[in-house]
Amino acid sequence: MTGPLRGLTVVEVSSFVAAPLCGMTLSQLGAEVIRIDPIGGASDVQRWPLAADGTSIYWTGLNKGKRSATIDLRSPEGQELVQRLIVEGDGVVVTNAAGLPWLGYDVLASGRPDVIHVQLLGRGDGSTGVDYTVNAGVGFPLVTGPADHAGPINHVLPAWDVCCGLYAALAVVTALRRRDESGAGARISLALEDVALATAGNLGLLTEPQVTGTERQRLGNAIYGQYGQDFASRDGARFMVVTLTRRHFRDLVDVTSTGAAVGALADALGVDFGSEGDRYKYRDVLSGLFASWFADHTAEEIIAALSGTTVLFERYRTFAEVAAGPQVTGNPLFSRLRQEGLGEYLAPGLPVAFDGAHPAGAPAPALGQDTADVLQRCLGLTAGDIERLTDAKTIAC
Repeated sequence: MTGPLRGLTVVEVSSFVAAPLCGMTLSQLGAEVIRIDPIGGASDVQRWPLAADGTSIYWTGLNKGKRSATIDLRSPEGQELVQRLIVEGDGVVVTNAAGLPWLGYDVLASGRPDVIHVQLLGRGDGSTGVDYTVNAGVGFPLVTGPADHAGPINHVLPAWDVCCGLYAALAVVTALRRRDESGAGARISLALEDVALATAGNLGLLTEPQVTGTERQRLGNAIYGQYGQDFASRDGARFMVVTLTRRHFRDLVDVTSTGAAVGALADALGVDFGSEGDRYKYRDVLSGLFASWFADHTAEEIIAALSGTTVLFERYRTFAEVAAGPQVTGNPLFSRLRQEGLGEYLAPGLPVAFDGAHPAGAPAPALGQDTADVLQRCLGLTAGDIERLTDAKTIAC
């Protein structure tokens, strides 16, 4: 392994998104991450989408570059093996597994006082919660979607899982720094709901009703407090257009040849469209002025015209279009990867570039492929030990 965390071994007992993303991020930073699964795999081992042979595209995507060991986590001997991997290794464990006292901080710290233990939770009180239920309870689905829609709309992105996984990786790195300086371990807990609540609060969505007595309303594809809107071209393409500054807006007015109409509107209303608040307040009427220009031009013509301005814009694309386009094929973030069960494809590495280079993604392991090697190398088990444990169904190689 290469990268700033090379030489570090992390034990991950996890499933789904947040904890595996934490482990993969640490792996891409150079750590050796050993993912421990129960024999047969955790509940995410065959999560959709699947390749033709049944390989989980989801599972391989979140476990790139890790080692995989499968151990019976219900047997005392299997639990002891995992404990030894943590305590006799570098003393770093990341898990979202609940109700496993043998994997808890107190038990591990009794054998290694400087253990770094990261426990991901659904909610801060220890009760269960997943991204979709947490999101429902925080408020975002009721401000997502068309302004005239009455019910909740869930977004596709598991935002709190993603944020939680990255927070967890940051927590591990921070705890390592503290341990290097003071020798102290760390008992770290991180809840999906707390991540969602903190984000909503930091963005002002929870502060607004407390301070002003108002709350955010649905805006469709408009942008709160700014001017931004989607438009359709003559040939059916759709574009998102954003003007954050006075110059952005002036350039949009110029390119759409709506200067006279926008000026007359400003005079009639007694407003200054150089102000983002006025642009936001009268967004619907402004969008009506701009929409005809977009409807009169093809997507190619719109791109050519807007590319010569400061206007912020992008054409809406499907995942398939993005995968086949230069955002992936010409992006140094992506490198060609051969994954057993999937074949060859372009896979992302770490989004962070160190000294101008993105650490590349590595293939995900087959479930349990490294069990024997990990136990022999990290714990000094012999071939006879591996055979006995396999026969007893304590491990699967």
